[in-house]
Amino acid sequence: MSNISDKAVISPKAQIGNDVTIYPFVYVEDDVVIGDGCVIYPGVNLMNGTRLGKGNKIYQNTVIGAQPQDFNYKGGNTLCVIGDNNIIRENVVINRATYADGQTLIGNENFIMEGVHISHDVKLGNKNVLGYGTKIAGDCEIHDFVIFSSGVIANPAVRVGDAAMIQSGCRFSKDVPPYIVAGGSPINYGGINAYVIDRIGITEKVKNHIANAYRLVFHGQDALVNVCAQIDQQIPKGEEIEKITTFLKESKLGIIAKVQGAE
Repeated sequence: MSNISDKAVISPKAQIGNDVTIYPFVYVEDDVVIGDGCVIYPGVNLMNGTRLGKGNKIYQNTVIGAQPQDFNYKGGNTLCVIGDNNIIRENVVINRATYADGQTLIGNENFIMEGVHISHDVKLGNKNVLGYGTKIAGDCEIHDFVIFSSGVIANPAVRVGDAAMIQSGCRFSKDVPPYIVAGGSPINYGGINAYVIDRIGITEKVKNHIANAYRLVFHGQDALVNVCAQIDQQIPKGEEIEKITTFLKESKLGIIAKVQGAE
């Protein structure tokens, strides 16, 4: 049985699951789905196109499914799809997609801290942490186990690979490959992200393979296509190494700088 305040403003067309708690002064528009077990705290706005999975907690003054801040948006029904068991703290804004065939997608078990803005058509994976005041521009792609420290700015269409970490205050307009730490101004490679690598169960042997692969990427002078060939030749194959080479080969914007000031 759900616990819904009579001081919330909820469209009768909205679909609300079981065991949902909705506090006073929540606003829910027509085309909204709220999954089982969600908790919606006071002052939250769930706009048309919002799809919440199960067990999400949405804190005060957050806006989900806001219209995209994109000049290409011409109105219409677009989506913001959020998975299960996410924690979305106060004053977060998540925009829905620009075009009808697109979606803003948030996966499962993410922790999105106060003041984060996730723009239109962003694809955010699972078990990520987005720190205070982080701003993610449109069309970005963030994979799994990623950490953004506070005040990070991701410019449009960048990609961030699994288990990468972006240090506080960084802004970046190029891709950040998997399993690394990125920091500085301009942003540059700061070594492998050993802490998260260990936490997600990657063995010491594979961690060494990852470090050796990135020595070729960030300490050599060759183009990425040649570096990928070198990794294939010199580094033992495995899932993590394949993720690295695939990420590099698919990069359209290029990757962050090798050393301070080289971007």
